[in-house]
Amino acid sequence: MSDSIGRGADPDRIYHGLEGVLAGASAICDVEETNGGLFYRGYRIEDLAERASFEEVAYLLLMGKLPNRKELSAFSEELARSRPLPEAARRFLKTVSPTANPMDFLRTAVSFLGLDDPDRESNAHSENLRKAIRLIAQIPSLLAAFRSAPGEPPPSDPSLSHAANLLYLLTGRRPDPFSAKVMEVSLILYAEHEFNASTFAARVTASSLSDMHSAVTSAIGSLKGPLHGGANEAVMKMLLEIGGIENAERYIGKRLARKERIMGFGHRVLKQGDVRSKIIKKYAEELGERKKDRKWFDLSSRIEEKMRREKELYPNLDFYSASAYYLLGLPIEFDTPLFVCSRISGWSAHVMEQHDHNRLIRPRCFYTGPKDLPYLPIEHRS
Repeated sequence: MSDSIGRGADPDRIYHGLEGVLAGASAICDVEETNGGLFYRGYRIEDLAERASFEEVAYLLLMGKLPNRKELSAFSEELARSRPLPEAARRFLKTVSPTANPMDFLRTAVSFLGLDDPDRESNAHSENLRKAIRLIAQIPSLLAAFRSAPGEPPPSDPSLSHAANLLYLLTGRRPDPFSAKVMEVSLILYAEHEFNASTFAARVTASSLSDMHSAVTSAIGSLKGPLHGGANEAVMKMLLEIGGIENAERYIGKRLARKERIMGFGHRVLKQGDVRSKIIKKYAEELGERKKDRKWFDLSSRIEEKMRREKELYPNLDFYSASAYYLLGLPIEFDTPLFVCSRISGWSAHVMEQHDHNRLIRPRCFYTGPKDLPYLPIEHRS
């Protein structure tokens, strides 16, 4: 077995980064590689983004079906009840430096929540579901507490939707209906995307029969990386550095000449474009119109034109999300944590699915190092 995987294996069949490898089966999400289509449990993302609330989508991901009115009302009420942080978490917040990286904070805070979770001893489906609901509700509260005075998260407003409450917590202002809609669409678009790096990290951890909080902590650690979750933050920093549409061609041209990566473009799976980008682009444009500030949308559009013309690359979800978040008044360093506020619904669904139909994830690797080296006593080593 070792020889067939190791030295005897065909190196042309090694898929670096597991690109194109089917590493498991799932009923949660379907990503169509050729046309960028996306389905959550069979429902088109276009329909969900335009017509559903984030609460409906989270319910769909966790429960496997869209809720009726009674089910949605009960689920929304449970989310609202679960938003307040436990006392132990409040005490922990007081120890966190305000200069900490927000993603480092969330990774550690979610792990801390696991210490005191009432269902921490069980990976059963019902207990996992309760943990998932608490995490969906409490991660925005954690982020808001980090943004405000240490240990003093602002009170949630149970009358607001999940998306509107998130904006309220992070900006201190009740959002207008369209701003809340943009936030809701963003949360829905980011909620799930099959076996991406963070979701796969969560499933690998869960496959050892570790708990929900450990799996989500693994996912947050993966999402922190700039090649996965940090792109939206990098995009906005790039837009600010460019400054105006008159500088776009020259700036992007110089970076391409230096073979530098332009964040927000390309996708490991979606080579022909990302339907999510088309959706958020429309909302980013209208948000700019309503805020009487089209500067960032026009600049982004110019960059998109140049990248398609010169590199045949399409924007991914992160590209237009960056300027939308900026116009919503959200701190740039919170762009990736906002990803967490959304993707926690998908991560939780995958952890539950993994626990319900578990097999330990344990791939093999192609060994490229030396073999059968003689052991030399230390006095004979140069």
